[in-house]
Amino acid sequence: MKIIISGGGTGGHIFPAIAIADAVKAKDPSVQILFVGAEGKMEMERVPKAGYDIIGLPVAGFQRSLNVENILKNLVFPFKLLKSLWKARQIIKKFKPDVVVGVGGYASGPILKVAMAQGVKGLIQEQNSFAGVTNKLLGKDVKKICVAYDNMERFFPQEKIIHTGNPVRQDVWDNQIQQNEARNFYNLDKNKKTIVLIGGSLGARTMNQALRDNHKLIAQNPEIQILWQCGKIYIEEYSKCETAQLPNVKITAFLEKMDMAYAAADVVISRAGALSISEICVIGKAAILVPSPNVSEDHQTQNALALVNKNAAIMVKDIEAKNEMVKTAFDLINNEKLIMNLSENVKKLGKPNAASDIANEIFKL
Repeated sequence: MKIIISGGGTGGHIFPAIAIADAVKAKDPSVQILFVGAEGKMEMERVPKAGYDIIGLPVAGFQRSLNVENILKNLVFPFKLLKSLWKARQIIKKFKPDVVVGVGGYASGPILKVAMAQGVKGLIQEQNSFAGVTNKLLGKDVKKICVAYDNMERFFPQEKIIHTGNPVRQDVWDNQIQQNEARNFYNLDKNKKTIVLIGGSLGARTMNQALRDNHKLIAQNPEIQILWQCGKIYIEEYSKCETAQLPNVKITAFLEKMDMAYAAADVVISRAGALSISEICVIGKAAILVPSPNVSEDHQTQNALALVNKNAAIMVKDIEAKNEMVKTAFDLINNEKLIMNLSENVKKLGKPNAASDIANEIFKL
């Protein structure tokens, strides 16, 4: 059997895609898998590292906020789309897939459209509580739609929807690491309460600013340590700030070993991307969610509220992060009863078998 998996742009699309591929391979090692992504995006680096072949399309997203630079990008958008559709036809003709899988992101649009027009069966996986534009466009043509949240019939035909949850990386859901081992891995004090801040694969400016601007409060609480993932585009700027020099703060650009990071944490501060929320649910960590305002349809706020409304997480608005994020985290880490309640409630929402369940739906097709 041959499968194409397409999508990407951020870790929130790429890591679930790799988890699905791994689950398919675990069930049948003879399956041939080809990834299709967007040229220049992080999937072109991450997917080969995971052991899979990938082809990039010259596709780019349509820019909704209009300034001079974005208007120029939108002028070449149709040409990139046509070129991507032509290249997608060549890929389908040569690889001859039995099933195409889309995980969101504009890269999945051309390849799924072309494949399904030629009679190849399609499946999409929607990670967020508010469906992305590409998946909404593909929803009427695919055979199955795997979702992680309730009420997704707002966007898709109800008869196609399967509630699988979001795939998470196997090392995260299969986490047997002890807290002391994890803290040693990151050179943290094994006896201190630990906050792990995760800004996503690219980092989060507002969350970084909140840590930088609260250096006095952090310095006044030396019994609490912070592992600060600031993102590779921010590391040079923030590694020089006062907060980063404190002995109870360890700053890093990227957390390669997420299983270690989660195991080290008493409390997690995170953006509310679909992947991060799914991982927090599976491992059952008390979390403070700071939804990014820079996403389509404000879907991260919707993701966060799905947990907050079930007393499974605390939300701090991005605009309030500077004043509230660190204070809220310190209040939480000193409230063991609340940590326990959040942990118990969020774990009820976890779906550790999501990747395997999606793989089963692919095999059914």
